Amino acid sequence: MASHADTPFGQRADAKAAAPLAERFRPQHLGEVIGQQHLLGEDMPLRIAFESGQPHSCILWGPPGVGKTTIARLMANSFDAHFITISAVLGGVKDIREAVEQASIWQGQGRRTIMFVDEVHRFNKSQQDAFLPHVESGLFTFIGATTENPSFEVNSALLSRAVVYVLQPLGEDDLRQIIAKVLAERTLPAINSIADEAVDKLVAYADGDARRLLNTLESLDVAAGREKKSGSVDVTGAWLLKVLGQQLRRYDKGGEQFYDTISALHKSVRGSDPDAALYWLVRMLDGGAEPKYMARRLIRMASEDVGLADPRALRLALDAAEVYERLGSPEGDLALAECVIYLAVAPKSNAVYKAFNEAKAFVKKDGTRPVPLHLRNAPTQLMKELDYGKNYRYAHDEEDGFAAGESYLPDGMVAPGFYRPVNRGLEIRISDKLNELRLKNNQKN
Repeated sequence: MASHADTPFGQRADAKAAAPLAERFRPQHLGEVIGQQHLLGEDMPLRIAFESGQPHSCILWGPPGVGKTTIARLMANSFDAHFITISAVLGGVKDIREAVEQASIWQGQGRRTIMFVDEVHRFNKSQQDAFLPHVESGLFTFIGATTENPSFEVNSALLSRAVVYVLQPLGEDDLRQIIAKVLAERTLPAINSIADEAVDKLVAYADGDARRLLNTLESLDVAAGREKKSGSVDVTGAWLLKVLGQQLRRYDKGGEQFYDTISALHKSVRGSDPDAALYWLVRMLDGGAEPKYMARRLIRMASEDVGLADPRALRLALDAAEVYERLGSPEGDLALAECVIYLAVAPKSNAVYKAFNEAKAFVKKDGTRPVPLHLRNAPTQLMKELDYGKNYRYAHDEEDGFAAGESYLPDGMVAPGFYRPVNRGLEIRISDKLNELRLKNNQKN
């Protein structure tokens, strides 16, 4: 069995004393698991799968440190299956081939195999395809773990043969329960107690990641042992800050200060102040904000506050996110900085944002209007006989590629005017174009 570790939530009774705390607290059975009760609670999907005794191929999608490998290993134990793990970061076709050979040997001995692929999204299409025939034949049960959306990162052929389970970050209560369990079982000999203020800071720093929490607790125990040769340390908020220093977040993610800071960043971009926008971006990164989260917020700003006044802004935000995904920190941080400065100096428009919200509100309260016959597709003869597509005017065949006077709204619906371009950036030209098309419509009608 490979030694690759994921999130632990309970004590592993048979672990060696020298093993990291994260490994010693890996659950042996479902009763030790903390968190993911939407999947593992009574009558929940994964609990039913465990109790059925019939393993099935699946993909576990969730952020780091939420129990993906732990659940896969528990499945192997529950089904008395041989557990093979491959890291897509380090492995390749050779590793897949060797794993298949192992699975064949175990199958010949009448034993099941669970093939666990960590970071499966990092395998390319051909590598992912290599699993398909063996999943089909039942040689092994495939379990993939990914932090990325499998809809985009996992081949559709493999995705169609696996159930996707979405794992959530651990809640504050879950993380507090882990701390209490560690203290109750005296797993940290140099630590006597942890004050409530310090617990709050640890929970905020862990940010839903149990592995990060346990690794931090282990680091604290080492520091406490060096500081106090005899007895044990009572961990206070001040001592915690002294020991961990810059590792601790300077704001509580999910708390008021976090949202105040992201609000300041967003408003600085909207207010076209590149210095302020860059300052708040760096403040958040320095405070421990997840850069991938920052990239997502920048993409949102590009759509909400720049929009079609400068469509390049959205592309630049997507490029910045991709660059960070490829390079990580610190190299990828500069791409985020470039993006936030561009968004700040770009012409601003919330016309798309307002149009979308108005359209949502209209559709929510409006009835379901039928699609006009001339706009319907007519792939069959019967549909043609029912006048589907009749009198539709193909715009490319019209003068200037525009069917003047044609209506594309449901019958009887007055043009709502959702989209109203602003007089900035590219939307100046868009406004001129729309006015020109409206004039042609009026002349035709």
